[in-house]
Amino acid sequence: MQNALRISEAANLALHTMVLLAGAGDKKYSVKKIAGIICASEAHLAKVLQRLSRSGLVVSARGPKGGFTLSRRPDEITLLDVLETIDGPFEPQDCLMRGRTCGEFGCLFGDLLGEMNERIREYLGGRNLEDVKWVFSSPADKEGPYDEA
Repeated sequence: MQNALRISEAANLALHTMVLLAGAGDKKYSVKKIAGIICASEAHLAKVLQRLSRSGLVVSARGPKGGFTLSRRPDEITLLDVLETIDGPFEPQDCLMRGRTCGEFGCLFGDLLGEMNERIREYLGGRNLEDVKWVFSSPADKEGPYDEA
């Protein structure tokens, strides 16, 4: 079955990387280390990190003790900030066919698509990295809202 929510692979890598870095504090992580933790291609992750760096969400340091860290505190970066950095503006759609196909009486999905897209936008905009950094913590450290919407 297909997922209703589609997030690009690059945005998925960016989100997971940023959450990992949020829990790392001042510790620097190399591309290789991040790729190993989140099970990603180093080459693809390197491109994603370049985009995050150019946008000012992460900073990098070269050398043997180099790596990536967040540029700001985790509570200052929302999940929506990360997603939009990679995929561009999140523009909720009310119709799969962009309003061109359904009849004069409305969409076959009713208000479902618009409502779900708005809820996703609110969720991403209302959660910052501090809220979800527990994802890469040990089970004893997890204090996140598992089912809060």
